[in-house]
Amino acid sequence: MQGKSAIFGAGALLLALSAGVQAGSWCSAGKPVKLAGITWESGQFYSAVISEIIKDGYGCKVETVPGSTAATETALVNGDLQLWTEQWNRTDVIKKGVESGKIKLIGDLLQGGAYEGFFVPDYVIRGDARRGIKPMAPGLRTVADLPKYKDLFKDEEEPGKGRFLNCPTGWDCERINTQKLKAYKLDAAYTNFRAGTGSALDAAISSAYERGKPVLFYYWAPATLMGKYKFIQLQEPAYNAKCWPTLQANKGEAPCPSATPNTQLQVGIGTGFMQAEPGIAAFIAKVKVTPELLNQTISQMSERKIPPETMAREFLKQHTAIWKAWVPADVAGKVQQSLK
Repeated sequence: MQGKSAIFGAGALLLALSAGVQAGSWCSAGKPVKLAGITWESGQFYSAVISEIIKDGYGCKVETVPGSTAATETALVNGDLQLWTEQWNRTDVIKKGVESGKIKLIGDLLQGGAYEGFFVPDYVIRGDARRGIKPMAPGLRTVADLPKYKDLFKDEEEPGKGRFLNCPTGWDCERINTQKLKAYKLDAAYTNFRAGTGSALDAAISSAYERGKPVLFYYWAPATLMGKYKFIQLQEPAYNAKCWPTLQANKGEAPCPSATPNTQLQVGIGTGFMQAEPGIAAFIAKVKVTPELLNQTISQMSERKIPPETMAREFLKQHTAIWKAWVPADVAGKVQQSLK
């Protein structure tokens, strides 16, 4: 059954892409399309854009269902939700859902994929004449350079070391970064400072940036701060498929160096919904924006304190050429009419 379901789903998607299939049996039956209520800005934005197009372009009822990541991913696999946008495909729930054929991951939401690593403000390396800041570490390029700059990033609580701002304890990135500090032989030169919360991490970075101070930290994109400030990512050793598990899984083995691989951001879709609405699946498979545009958009959303639905409608009005390429002409016409 799983093999037949996979073949049917792929065939239906190809048919939709070639023939422009639109309204399917799900929405015509009046069943709502339920999306997971994602808690971070980029995921909320993608959900809002997709919701607007499904609602106005395909005539579907749309609902957003709040809940924890684990709860909503389980609901997707069980068929209680139809869509889970911005999937990073890192949880066992999603992996098992894909393996069982109950869900699929489709699309490629972000050009080049999501990325993460060690960053410093751009003025640390390049300076900022407008702010009267001279370059503090013009030779800083890679994580291997960091030991010589430990005094620049001095930890006030342990002055003999520099401070590395890590993720909060309990996050996957905190565990991975802790392993990286060992693998890169930085643990002797830098304290591994865990932020109490994601907001605390953002606040520490923002405060340092606004004051023009040096700060070394882990971060990722897409993210609001990436659109608000200018950061430079430090080069790490190339991704190593054999070393990566020693950083990610951490089963007691000695860690070895590896950058974090870029992640293809996709949309989790229930197989039943995908088969019932191949036109919508075809549309979602085409959704893609650049990192620069996404970071700027979610930064605006945060700074202006506007809901993702409002930001989505602004995006649809301002970037018509981008999203019209995702849908058939008649669907685009309906969406444009709804925006007036």
